[in-house]
Amino acid sequence: MSASSSAHASNEIPEFVDPSAQPKRLTGLSRWVVFALTLLGLLITVNQVFNLGLGNIRPISTAYYYVIIGVFCAIGFLAFPARAKDSQVRWYDWVLTLSTLGIALWISMNAQLAIDRGWNLDAPLGPTVIAALFTALALEAVRRTGETLLFVVCLVFGTFPMYADHMPGFLWGVQFSFGGTVREHVYGLQSIIGIPVQVVSDTLIGFLVFGVVLANTGGSSFFMNFASALLGRSRGGPAKVAIVSSGLFGMLSGSPTSNVLTTGTLTIPTMKRCGYDPVYAGAIESCASTGGCLMPPVMGAAAFIMASFLNLPYVHVITAALIPALLYYSALLLQSDLYACRHNLSGVAAHEVPSLWRTLSSGWYYIVALTVLTVLLVGWRIEAEAPFWVSLFLLLIAVMRAKRNGTRGDDWVQLVVDIGQAVAQLVCLIAGIGLIVGAMSVTGVANAFSRELVQMAGSNLGLLLAAGALTSFILGMGMTASACYIFLAIVLAPALIKVGIDPMAAHLYIFYWGIVSFITPPVALAAITAAAIAKAKPMEVGFKSLRIGLLLLLLPVLFVLQPALIMKGEPGLILQSVSTAFMAVVFLSAAFEGYIWRLGHLTMVSRLCLGVGGLMMFIPELYTDLAGMGVALLGLVLARIKPGVPPGPLRPA
Repeated sequence: MSASSSAHASNEIPEFVDPSAQPKRLTGLSRWVVFALTLLGLLITVNQVFNLGLGNIRPISTAYYYVIIGVFCAIGFLAFPARAKDSQVRWYDWVLTLSTLGIALWISMNAQLAIDRGWNLDAPLGPTVIAALFTALALEAVRRTGETLLFVVCLVFGTFPMYADHMPGFLWGVQFSFGGTVREHVYGLQSIIGIPVQVVSDTLIGFLVFGVVLANTGGSSFFMNFASALLGRSRGGPAKVAIVSSGLFGMLSGSPTSNVLTTGTLTIPTMKRCGYDPVYAGAIESCASTGGCLMPPVMGAAAFIMASFLNLPYVHVITAALIPALLYYSALLLQSDLYACRHNLSGVAAHEVPSLWRTLSSGWYYIVALTVLTVLLVGWRIEAEAPFWVSLFLLLIAVMRAKRNGTRGDDWVQLVVDIGQAVAQLVCLIAGIGLIVGAMSVTGVANAFSRELVQMAGSNLGLLLAAGALTSFILGMGMTASACYIFLAIVLAPALIKVGIDPMAAHLYIFYWGIVSFITPPVALAAITAAAIAKAKPMEVGFKSLRIGLLLLLLPVLFVLQPALIMKGEPGLILQSVSTAFMAVVFLSAAFEGYIWRLGHLTMVSRLCLGVGGLMMFIPELYTDLAGMGVALLGLVLARIKPGVPPGPLRPA
């Protein structure tokens, strides 16, 4: 991430470095150990998820969670270096790997005893020492796989129970000794093996497997070709291809930055070649990649954790998230089309666009896989088992096509290693984040914080929303979207719910605002990564991303004020709210780009009218909808009377 860091510091144009060209850390023995541990971890997971009872092994759930942490954190110590300069696995990495495996196995074997004898409250010296070592290993795991800020937050909150009674006001909590703290973290059910790790172990591992299998068998290339075949030749086609392909792949990867690196290396150069400004090209890609976290049916890791916090079926989360995600991507597509109109940009040449029929005939199984996954999630509601079935389907197809695709034995080994690294990164992060959740819960600060926050705000919804947005944004700068969401779901979501906000809207609110930082300066990791590929100034791409993706900031406020946008309410109200919201997106897109179909370029007054009218139509009241429509129509009339240039195209392409 050196390119990103230097860009952030100096605002100079960074040099993009292809991550695949970097030296590989896992070679020789370490690679084969990761391969073996990954197979072991997946076998244990499948045995538990499908309740197979292989070898008559049916561990209790807590024992299973300890084993998952042990196996995949052990992989994490091999796959992720202690220092950036460690290009090879060092001796201390092996020590940590073996220690993690040994300690986790011991705790797993004694999991039932720990419950029966209440080791989280009191335990002999031996189990207490082991708990301290396991906590230290969890902190080191999150340090290696997360940002520095996340490690610091985990360390501060992980030790919080030891000094909670010295904290002022609503931060005061029940104090624990050092031994009591580590025992609660390891043997309690709210910390390291709390809800986050439970969701990862029970549900998310399968989706990580599916994402890696999809990518390694050519899924990202298929989505790119599919989007190109559909939209490549249209006006401004490369930008629309970037938006659609990044949305499709991003909803599976769940990581804005990695999504930019996966799809942006192809889409950004194509956009530049077809006439898009490098800054605009980078901004479109960063916004599209960031939105992938919000797009059903997968939405990355946080959506499954959200379903657990809300104690609702996962289908309720993706149903609520669908309309806001469609509004967001509609805004991106409309702005890219209007930009192409204003600058008279064409699509990709016909000979460069893949044939739709050939694309579908060579990759139809990816469409089938996504369709089956959606049916299993929405129709059958088998969240844990569904990704494994779909992954098996893709693997069978890959085996049958191995000769045609030139797949070698080493490619299958690398696939397993990639799965191990992907799961290890998430498990290491989530185990460390569990320390935050556990500390806030056992000290009682989580409930006190939300209660005091409501009292301080005087039940003022505006102040609470502002506090939530600011907190989410700041935490999102140094945390993954999942880490930020988990922390705020514990301390902030209850406060929002107490003032009458719909629980689903409250949780989606903090989730959205945690993602905003990926496209908002000064951090804007997705924008900076896209700037490196586009060879543009990072801050320029960041501010352009913020303007193009402005709806990402507006949507959380909108569905809090009007839950109909997340499918809550009477059908008539939902239809009215969604219709006016989409019209508002059209008016705002035209105002941002200074152009609208048929009328051509817009004067400043027309842009102002369209912008104000669009914002008014977002407000969930009938009279504001009517007033906003009137103001927007006034802008169109003024544009018709005094057009800036001759009329443009009639409608979107």
